[in-house]
Amino acid sequence: MKRKNVLSAIAIIAVMSLSACTSVEDEQRELVANQGAQALYNQAKENLENGNFSAAAQVLSTIDSKFPFGPLSHQVQLDLIYAYYKSGNVDQTLATIDRFIRLNPNHVDVEYALYMRGVVNMEQDSNLFQELFQVDRSDRDPSKSKEAFEDFRRLVENHPDSKYATDAKQRMLHIKDRLAKYEIAVARFYMRREAWVAAANRGRYVLEHFPDTPQVQPALEIMIASYDNLGLDDLKGNAIKTLRINYPDSEFIDYQ
Repeated sequence: MKRKNVLSAIAIIAVMSLSACTSVEDEQRELVANQGAQALYNQAKENLENGNFSAAAQVLSTIDSKFPFGPLSHQVQLDLIYAYYKSGNVDQTLATIDRFIRLNPNHVDVEYALYMRGVVNMEQDSNLFQELFQVDRSDRDPSKSKEAFEDFRRLVENHPDSKYATDAKQRMLHIKDRLAKYEIAVARFYMRREAWVAAANRGRYVLEHFPDTPQVQPALEIMIASYDNLGLDDLKGNAIKTLRINYPDSEFIDYQ
């Protein structure tokens, strides 16, 4: 009987504690809801400075919904992009970026939104585990890299004097090499299956679309091997000549 009373008491205390926590959370939400835009923004900035990005995003989202046309609205949206990004909320980051670009196509900070869109898409294509252990996964889907390249291209073409343009160009070079590596990986896949026409076409695609990447040499070598297996001596000879001029140390120069 005593055990039953003890358990009952524990249950009551637990319910009371839960109710108290819920009450405190409700009071905090109500306190936030009753603040003005500037007070809320000051709180959000403090959270950002302290690295509490999730809390900052929550407060900024509240400002954005309560004061969508206020004097702080543009800055709130820009800070919200950063807060979502730093808290790892990819979907919300991209959605906020797209909304800002759509509603403010001529705003001075649209270049920042475009840059961040490229950064987010580019980072989605990276894999920390693979980088740490140097695992080559060039054959993984490059769709996010393609999106990032398009984002950076829009930035560079539409805002060539942007402070983000130089970094965007460097990122574009990295992405082009990534996309070229993907084509090489696919070409080698075809070679393993003796699909020589498909392999040669992938190699030629690298030459045509990514001529300024280190993947030109393996592309030429793939074309040489593929043309040799197809008996296309003239095409093989042209590829060997190009390889000899640009990569004289390649073992494929004397390919028979």
